[in-house]
Amino acid sequence: MKLPRLSKPTPSFVISVLALTVALGGTSAYAMNTIGARDIKNNAVQSRHINDGAVRIIDMNPNAVRRLQGQQGPAGAQGPAGPQGEAGPQGETGPEGPQGPAGAGRWLLFNADGEIEAQSGGFEVLTAYDVVNNSVNPDGTPATVPGGAVGNVYIDANEDLSDNGIVVSIALQNQVDQNGDGVMNGRAAGPDNNPEFSGEITATMCGIAGIVGCAPVGANNTNHFVVSPRMSDGSLTDANTRKRFYVIISGDSSDYTPSPAR
Repeated sequence: MKLPRLSKPTPSFVISVLALTVALGGTSAYAMNTIGARDIKNNAVQSRHINDGAVRIIDMNPNAVRRLQGQQGPAGAQGPAGPQGEAGPQGETGPEGPQGPAGAGRWLLFNADGEIEAQSGGFEVLTAYDVVNNSVNPDGTPATVPGGAVGNVYIDANEDLSDNGIVVSIALQNQVDQNGDGVMNGRAAGPDNNPEFSGEITATMCGIAGIVGCAPVGANNTNHFVVSPRMSDGSLTDANTRKRFYVIISGDSSDYTPSPAR
């Protein structure tokens, strides 16, 4: 049997076959060379495989970002204080508190003649040296008054002194030569040679049961107090040796009732 004779392929046929082969081979190669996430083993991709700047923070696991940030460093030094801010608005005024007790401030100055020379107000002399209340004998000598009223001064404070203190002090008088020695500067040697300066003085509220009883009529109550001036040796003063003295009433005087001095 006589086989048919094949003709020689033309150039255009060869080019067509090559083009078809390349086309089919390229598609298959691309399909065969595509790599998915499942095809990458752990730790297969390392730093040298990643271009600089190719990975962003958003592409990374948050835990990895925290590890990259490292531990917090120590606190830095405190910076300088900033400028003072503007003053805030003034707050509202609170309610007025209750009235407190009256403080110290009542006082008097008593002179050598048995009179209140000056005072803050409200003090009255009940008796002084047993002369003011005329408790003297017909011959002018001091009368004997039970309880030692002779030589003392009794004053009505016009308030209950139970919650007060009484302070007394001798007031010097260096322009009065009480003993006629010509020395009025308080520097004469010897006891009681400076009557213008020296002496003793005490005071107390009257009417203290079991402690103090004041003899003159009307004096033995807590509205009155007694002052006892003495010489330095404890003897009574007389008309030539009496001295001025101050009295201060301290403490609560809210119960004081003003009364004009007589």
